[in-house]
Amino acid sequence: MTSVRIWGTGAGAVAILVATGVWARGSSAVDAGLWAQVRPAIEARLVTEMTGSGYAETDEPALRARWFCRAEALELEETAGRVRAGINTLCLEYGADGGTLVECSGGQTPQVVRLARDPAAGGFRILSAQEPPDGEGYGEWEQTHFTHHAASRLDHPMASTSLEAAARTHFGLPAGAPVRDC
Repeated sequence: MTSVRIWGTGAGAVAILVATGVWARGSSAVDAGLWAQVRPAIEARLVTEMTGSGYAETDEPALRARWFCRAEALELEETAGRVRAGINTLCLEYGADGGTLVECSGGQTPQVVRLARDPAAGGFRILSAQEPPDGEGYGEWEQTHFTHHAASRLDHPMASTSLEAAARTHFGLPAGAPVRDC
């Protein structure tokens, strides 16, 4: 009798683990091929929108600052040539001072971007982009615009390593050039 109870409990635990794994895998799967197609349009729009809004661009012209942005897909779905991308974005404003990379402004923001296939341009074009309001309503916006799984990943900090590398290359700095704040 005891072995039946232990076996039953073990089987139940395995079933729960398998179901949890299936749910987690299914809810986090993003089509890498589709993401590779839409990402360039999204990241180009981010840089364009940020240009002119940084501290160093206006107050520290000697730094020759510019924006570097990257996006991370949390959700991605395509229907009839239109894509809804739930993303996390990181944009940082970098300049150069001698042999040092200088980080002046930046932030991480969730967004929902809608795109359409643009065969003439060989890719996608942005139809709309939404982001949460500042202050009150921010958390509610995240919960209503993302699935539970995607919303749970929004507060994880995004790495800036690739942006630093791109900025070093842009400014002609060596790979190990130090980074300092403005």
